[in-house]
Amino acid sequence: MLKPFRNFFVHLATFLFASGLFVGATANDSDQYIRVSDYLLDNPEQRQKMQKFSEIVRESASPLQNRNEKSIKIAIIYPAEQSSDYWRRSVTTLEKRLSELNVSYEINSYFSRPTVDISLQSEQLNSAIAWEPDYLVYTLDALRHQAMIERILLRGKPKLILQNITTPLQQWQQLKPFLYTGFDHEKGTELLAGQMLNQHPQGKYSMLYFSRGYVSHMRGDTFTKQAADITGLKLVSSYYTKGNSDIAYKATLATLKKTPDLNMIFACSTDIALGALRALDENNLNDQVMLNGWGGGDREIEALLEGKLDLTVMRMNDDSSVAMAEAIKMDISGQSSSVPHIYSGDIVLLSKSTDKDEIEQLKRRAFRYSSSNGQ
Repeated sequence: MLKPFRNFFVHLATFLFASGLFVGATANDSDQYIRVSDYLLDNPEQRQKMQKFSEIVRESASPLQNRNEKSIKIAIIYPAEQSSDYWRRSVTTLEKRLSELNVSYEINSYFSRPTVDISLQSEQLNSAIAWEPDYLVYTLDALRHQAMIERILLRGKPKLILQNITTPLQQWQQLKPFLYTGFDHEKGTELLAGQMLNQHPQGKYSMLYFSRGYVSHMRGDTFTKQAADITGLKLVSSYYTKGNSDIAYKATLATLKKTPDLNMIFACSTDIALGALRALDENNLNDQVMLNGWGGGDREIEALLEGKLDLTVMRMNDDSSVAMAEAIKMDISGQSSSVPHIYSGDIVLLSKSTDKDEIEQLKRRAFRYSSSNGQ
């Protein structure tokens, strides 16, 4: 008797998730990921490796004395078709640092849109593997990515670098990727939450998630858990946006219509923040509704300096790819044992009241390779 109703709700949930308009929190999948602090408790030998490696990343390049005779092959698969400039800057930085390190290399890059191009990413992965690279640089967000990555881990080659993830997966403790590199999403969100929740301990807020998966969990769910401890603050809506600016714009309009006295929006990515900002602009609500960015790329910094975006966390962007280059250098020079399992880069909190000169200094540091004025 209940089966037709169960099937109806399954199909309804599938439609809502696919449309990006599901209202509600992401699934509690925290047990899948190991926080950096917990990982170091279980692997104390990694702490010193991480600290020493971070120092190498921050320093100028120390080139190989003897250049590798055979070029190494690096395949890169990125969700780079989005407003955030993180991914394209990453390729530029990797190339420049490898050149400074006197490493001979070839790179094949494959770009796609986040969330919606899962099938295309599968095709790109097959093409990349057919090229027989020495290293594969990939990322992890949608659950379907895990099956793709596990095939690589089981093969044992190419060596896998997972970017934009610093929390190892529980099920990959035996077959580890060569390197996890990026910026701690949880730490960055905690920096944002500290200021946002202090400024709005009462009122109403909306959560704009990415898609169901890693980024939404580590950024969005981290924020909602902290906000839940504040009795005067109420979550009035939450949406999965697929990281799409237009969906974020429509979701924000829907929330404003339902809740005109909204006080705050938490955005899980650059594109989401820019979509929400467009809706706030149209309704002249920039002063009423606090809005964050995430990442600190050019478009976020521009909105911050204009006073339209209230705050963001700025990654020292290029360091994540410098880490990849340094890990590859160590590997080909017989020092792979010195490569830590995780590289987690520096993150800085910025607000619209941050001094412009300070922001410019941080930009020079963050984009030391990838800016047009860089090396």
